[in-house]
Amino acid sequence: MDVIFGNLDLWGEAIGNTLLVFFIGGIIALVLGIIVGAMRVSPVPIARSVGTVYVNLVRNTPLTLVFFFFVFGYPQLGLPNLSNTVLGILAIGVYTATYVAEVLRAGINTVPVGQAEAARAIGLPFGQVMTSVILPQAFRSVVPPMMSVFIALLKNTTVAAGFSIAELAALRSTINDAPDRPGNPMEVLLWVAVVFVALVMVMSGLQRYLENRWRIAR
Repeated sequence: MDVIFGNLDLWGEAIGNTLLVFFIGGIIALVLGIIVGAMRVSPVPIARSVGTVYVNLVRNTPLTLVFFFFVFGYPQLGLPNLSNTVLGILAIGVYTATYVAEVLRAGINTVPVGQAEAARAIGLPFGQVMTSVILPQAFRSVVPPMMSVFIALLKNTTVAAGFSIAELAALRSTINDAPDRPGNPMEVLLWVAVVFVALVMVMSGLQRYLENRWRIAR
């Protein structure tokens, strides 16, 4: 246990940064994914085209290259300086939004067309039809795949370690480069795996809770 108690400061920082990237990146992915998912089923052709191009372009680009663009390409644009952590959050949020959009689009397609037609018949605009009629039902039907997307997001935070973001996957090299720190790389990796397994189990429990609650609500 020396690898834990002898490096509590590093573990605290690493877990904190991992959760920060996960939660803020997840919020960006959810908000942007809802917007893009709505664009993908929009009656406006230009909106559908923009949504399709975004999803196909970003989703088919490796996450590492997306990180490269944000971390190394962004500073070349002459925009205000941002930390690597902020840029990493933006990268993982923009990337994961494509998967959120596609899962949500699949959920939207499960809602009977007649409900949208009835909503439009009483004069509701497209935005209100989506927010009041379609999306609440779509979210209920996509809880398992949506949680799978966010579990993948959690595990994808390890890519940030290669871009000078001090999260869990970076602990091995940090401790290994400090000779006065207890623990060897294999011990660190095993404990990192344990932390990720625990976090995924928490998310799986949340998934079961949401499924049971919304199944009753139906």
